[in-house]
Amino acid sequence: MFFKWKKEAEENVDKIYSPVHGETIPLENVKDEVFSKKLLGDGVAFVFEEDTVYSPCDGKINMIATTKHAFGIQTANGTEILLHVGLDTVNLNGKGMELLVKKNDKIKKNQPVLKVDREFMDKNHVDMTIILLITNQKNVELIFHDEKQVDLKSVVLESKKTS
Repeated sequence: MFFKWKKEAEENVDKIYSPVHGETIPLENVKDEVFSKKLLGDGVAFVFEEDTVYSPCDGKINMIATTKHAFGIQTANGTEILLHVGLDTVNLNGKGMELLVKKNDKIKKNQPVLKVDREFMDKNHVDMTIILLITNQKNVELIFHDEKQVDLKSVVLESKKTS
């Protein structure tokens, strides 16, 4: 009986992993008020030096911005995740970004989702901070993990259904 309860409890928790190799920064420190004031949701931000953004969990791509700078993932438990790649990257109209998935694709944790042309971004002085938000927080408890240096094996937060 105990094992059944434990399995049901685990099924209501989504572990969200880092989408990059890099360093976490508190959302409050992001240089964009929409994110730092948590207007779209709570989460964590990342600084990274590589060119690939990976899926932080298993799920389904439920949104892709036409400008390729943001995409959404929904987990089987219903957690909705928004990944926003870079600040003011919407103004690039997709330049310097290559999507590796399509809307409605089923994806796995650590699957490459987006390639970034770092040379282009550096040349154009683009802040490449990545923001990971949980956008549907009703009846959800977010449990943040306190890791500074992260890789694709690092759990950065958990989303636990409360009802």
